[in-house]
Amino acid sequence: MTASTKPSSTAMPSPRLRAVKLGVIGLVLIMLTSAWYFGIFARVGEPKALAHTLVEMGAWGYLAFIVAYTVLQPFGVPGTVFVAAAPLIWPWPTAFALSMVGTMAASVVGFTFARFVARDWVSARIPARLRKYDAALERNAFSTVVVLRLLLWMPQALHAFFGISKVGFWIHFWGSLVGYVLPLLVVSYLGAKLA
Repeated sequence: MTASTKPSSTAMPSPRLRAVKLGVIGLVLIMLTSAWYFGIFARVGEPKALAHTLVEMGAWGYLAFIVAYTVLQPFGVPGTVFVAAAPLIWPWPTAFALSMVGTMAASVVGFTFARFVARDWVSARIPARLRKYDAALERNAFSTVVVLRLLLWMPQALHAFFGISKVGFWIHFWGSLVGYVLPLLVVSYLGAKLA
């Protein structure tokens, strides 16, 4: 390769990529503003009323739970809040299904955001304790994803770490799914009993 054909490490992102990034950020801001406008944040302060409303909504309540989980968890709200609340609202099989769908959707959003929208920003903020798994991801991506999800579950830093790693999307997806099953099943089954 000649000097003129080498890719530049300081190259500006393409206008299309920049537009996609701005679109994603705009969508998140619109969703948060809409949630504030419609009083969703105020409802969260009243857990019994919120649970009653979700049950009354039927399938729309399921969708509202999944959308809230998907949008809020990757950007700061602990997923454990949703997973622990689900069996207090619905029977455990429903709680497990909703927790799995919400957890997977939040993982995909966090992974995709780190990989395609804010890769450089996220990369600078990944904790050193996660960086030690880079070599394991190179050798055994699927099993490493499964083990890390089984042990650590769904912290935002882990979504981001997988997003900036060399792990492919589908390996991340299926590895996460397998890793989440046991902990989510235990919390969904025992959650209401323990509470």
